[in-house]
Amino acid sequence: MAVHIRALSYAHNSNTQSPALDSISLDLPPGSRTVIVGPNGAGKSTLLQILAGKRLVNTADIRIKDRDVFRDSPPGVHFLGTEWAMNPVVRGDIVVSHFLDSVGGYRHKERRDKLLDILDVDLDWHMHEISDGERRRVQLVFGLMAPYDVLLLDEVTVDLDVLVREELMTFLKSDSEARGATILYATHIFDGLNDFPTHIAHMSLGSLKTAPSPWPLTPDSPLSIQFGSSTLYQVALQWLREDREYRRDLEKQGRKLRGARREEAVPSDSETFYRKYDYSH
Repeated sequence: MAVHIRALSYAHNSNTQSPALDSISLDLPPGSRTVIVGPNGAGKSTLLQILAGKRLVNTADIRIKDRDVFRDSPPGVHFLGTEWAMNPVVRGDIVVSHFLDSVGGYRHKERRDKLLDILDVDLDWHMHEISDGERRRVQLVFGLMAPYDVLLLDEVTVDLDVLVREELMTFLKSDSEARGATILYATHIFDGLNDFPTHIAHMSLGSLKTAPSPWPLTPDSPLSIQFGSSTLYQVALQWLREDREYRRDLEKQGRKLRGARREEAVPSDSETFYRKYDYSH
């Protein structure tokens, strides 16, 4: 298996009653492209960060290309997350062409140039002068220009316009098929994604509700009974609705409420303070 996880649980701190990940187990074959569906807070980013070796776990069996991600780090694993574009280093006054050369872009000229065209990047941009969306495009060139065996994508296409995103996903699909590369992709944007994955998975409240299942759905797939010939967008929307209803049921049973606190009869300390010094009326 390209990715193998058994009995993965993880908490951001020891005092929490709701772990970020709870007993996750999954297997991804080489060349698969798996889209993870789940609401904010489902644990998708934490899972990808652990696979990338960015969060240490001692009690689970986590392997990429049959190598322990912490003790025998496998080569060819690329992680692209949203925090990159906010790093002060990549927001400095450096020209994009110099930046890419500084990280070895000249060694991967053919792939780099193809990505520059797809992502519509200007090599004369200065990193501190461009928008977050443009900076995200540079990140994708930076992260994808070297060939990878396993690619972990965490919401990095959220700032891209529809055309660029669709062209990028077409490139990633072709690249995966040509080289047998494995992609695990967490996203909330499903436009133009229907033909991209070979598998889909569902996470909610730190649990894997649906293990990676073949996509598109076939008549013998357990999911086809529920979803029939639905698109990926329709499946994702239904899963997200179910997640919200399940969380609201838990809130009725005592889980901490989200949303407005309409039942509070006594003003909070902050409300009392700001009312006292509110001169706007």
